[in-house]
Amino acid sequence: MADQVAYRSRVRIERIKGTLRRAFVPAESEPVWFDVHSEIAEHYGVQIAGRPPHAATIDYLVAATAG
Repeated sequence: MADQVAYRSRVRIERIKGTLRRAFVPAESEPVWFDVHSEIAEHYGVQIAGRPPHAATIDYLVAATAG
């Protein structure tokens, strides 16, 4: 193994309210929003009426591993 770190991701996450989070990630000029949507909200019993759905962290993990 190399003695030096090749890359350190500089990410900052802010919890806004409940399940809603805002992430500041490298190479993106705007924050990335995380929350719950449809099936996930239903599974966990989270009410999302009146707010826009956002991808959940699991959605990003699946997309990252599939790519």
